[in-house]
Amino acid sequence: MVRRREEALPGRRPERRLTSIEGGRGAEEQEPEQEQEPDGGQEPEQGRLWHVVLSVAGAATPLPELRTALEKLAHDHSFFLTARYAADHAEVRYWEEARDLHDAAAIALRLWGEHRVSAKLPAWEIVGLEVVDRPTYHKRVAEGFAGPPPRLGGVYPY
Repeated sequence: MVRRREEALPGRRPERRLTSIEGGRGAEEQEPEQEQEPDGGQEPEQGRLWHVVLSVAGAATPLPELRTALEKLAHDHSFFLTARYAADHAEVRYWEEARDLHDAAAIALRLWGEHRVSAKLPAWEIVGLEVVDRPTYHKRVAEGFAGPPPRLGGVYPY
């Protein structure tokens, strides 16, 4: 079993441990109380789910090649929902886990470029982006607006 060093764990501050003292630390070695964070000293918020709709467009691409590339993207990206495409544009819908809207949008804006080579995506530009949190997405669906696409889980032509 491989064990990561404590200082290598994300979000953890490394601590010195004295193994010769019961409990691992002596009273003289204890560090002063840490200042409370602005969020009340609570643990950092875990990632939340964000619904992302990424629209891309560019020069016409043969449909079979485009479909294969989008299927590869769907396979490589977790939380992928669906993609719709035409020869010169596409829309990709998926869930992204991120700490906040800024992080989710930044990840979404990098998605196409980062997978362009591995999935053989066309050199298209991002022409639209929508990112909403999970409660907002579900509220929209419940109200009959911005519902899920007709077919979930796959790659389909418009």
